[in-house]
Amino acid sequence: MHVIGGSASTALAERISRELGNAPFAIPFVKRFPDGELYVRIGGRLTNEDVVLVQSTRGDQDIIELLLLEDAIREAGARRLIVVVPYFGYARQDRSFFPGEPISARVLARHIEQDADAVVTVDLHSPSTRSVFAKPAYEATGIPAIARLLRERPVDLLVSPDKGGVERVRRMSELLDKPWLALEKKRIDSDHVELALPEHVPVDLEGKHVIIVDDVISTGGTIVEAAKLLKRRKVGAIAAACTHGLFLRDAFERIKAVTDDVYSTDTLVNPAEKASVAPDIAQILKREGPSP
Repeated sequence: MHVIGGSASTALAERISRELGNAPFAIPFVKRFPDGELYVRIGGRLTNEDVVLVQSTRGDQDIIELLLLEDAIREAGARRLIVVVPYFGYARQDRSFFPGEPISARVLARHIEQDADAVVTVDLHSPSTRSVFAKPAYEATGIPAIARLLRERPVDLLVSPDKGGVERVRRMSELLDKPWLALEKKRIDSDHVELALPEHVPVDLEGKHVIIVDDVISTGGTIVEAAKLLKRRKVGAIAAACTHGLFLRDAFERIKAVTDDVYSTDTLVNPAEKASVAPDIAQILKREGPSP
């Protein structure tokens, strides 16, 4: 099994190769022509080889690179191609909200799977997104990676910033054997929310070490408001943890200003990545993917 890391996920791809027993690992050559078009080249032949390609699709350039690399791998004679997309961009548009809109998650899934035998993702925005794939699609989660990190740190309470994250925080709670709660959230606009504690709080918050757990941190507005709410209840320390750390604009700095630490997995390159999903992706590849 060969592992190839696209430019958006090089470090994670190398970690996956190590988890697969030091499988052969390669980084493609990537450059841009004067007109801005992308050029990629993989080294050597892959005739009758099983290949794992790892590339997050945070932006349009990452998507084009992924599609070109898929074609290059097929041209090199690969027997099977498993595409790992740790962060699956465009997944938030998983339905049409107004007439004339595309279903962006479906569009991207169709293009990615065209040259792939299977696709592996991590914590999709919506469980329904996996159903748009016609070929086998597997979903890892960042919850175990964050839990492995938190076992080495003081934790008294896990907090979901809204009810939509109840299943996530409950699973984390089972892994760490810690209590949890979900905040009540009212969204004002894309950058502002109002939060409140639920009627029942499982522990006295004063002096406690609290972890706010989310799947994606984008603008950071919800995390900041959650931290401020908890600070008013005199908690001892606050950390924010997520699978996908986008940290748009000044989000990371704003979160750091109201928390004691910020943790993210390595699905995206960011200043908070301290936990790796490589073991969890490798487990899927060993179980469902190509044979070594």
